[in-house]
Amino acid sequence: MARPLAVAVLVSGQGSLLEPLSESSRSGTIAFRIALVVSDRAGTPAIERARRAGLPTEVLPRAGADDARWSRSLDFLLRSRGVDLVLLAGFLSVLPPGFLAGWRGRVINVHPSLLPRHGGPGMFGLRVHAAVLASGEATTGATVHLVTDTVDGGPALAHRELPVETGDTPERLRDRLRPLELEALFEVLGQFATGRWALPYAG
Repeated sequence: MARPLAVAVLVSGQGSLLEPLSESSRSGTIAFRIALVVSDRAGTPAIERARRAGLPTEVLPRAGADDARWSRSLDFLLRSRGVDLVLLAGFLSVLPPGFLAGWRGRVINVHPSLLPRHGGPGMFGLRVHAAVLASGEATTGATVHLVTDTVDGGPALAHRELPVETGDTPERLRDRLRPLELEALFEVLGQFATGRWALPYAG
């Protein structure tokens, strides 16, 4: 890719991945830039983080919005910024099928488990880590996957594994897993940024 990969980051909550993403973009290790940060709700810490970092932001409320109209608005925002790839980073809304039809193979998500374990509707954040601990499994991990119409059901692009330790709590597991989430995400971004993986991605 002759120019840096233009990435839109969709957020709903804390936006804890924004700072390391922004730092990586500025470092030039991977040739990408954050073209836009979009939140599906107003007043989120993620949007405030993005604004403090000088990143372009938009708020596009999802609650109560018509699917088709919301999809057209998001599509317009992304295309007006020249976005190549959409990253869901703690984005809690389910993207409408109409939107995904136009962006198929260009939307990825970071999920804090080894999918297909502990994925699906309602499984996000600390809920995932609590489910891992309740299961008694010896390992957990992070998955970066392609987003499809099935929640957390798209093809995996990268995995990282992490042993579950005695004394882990959902919060401790989240904190220990964070570096591996970033490692997997940067691996995938690097593949797209160098052109090793073409967009839209078809496997």
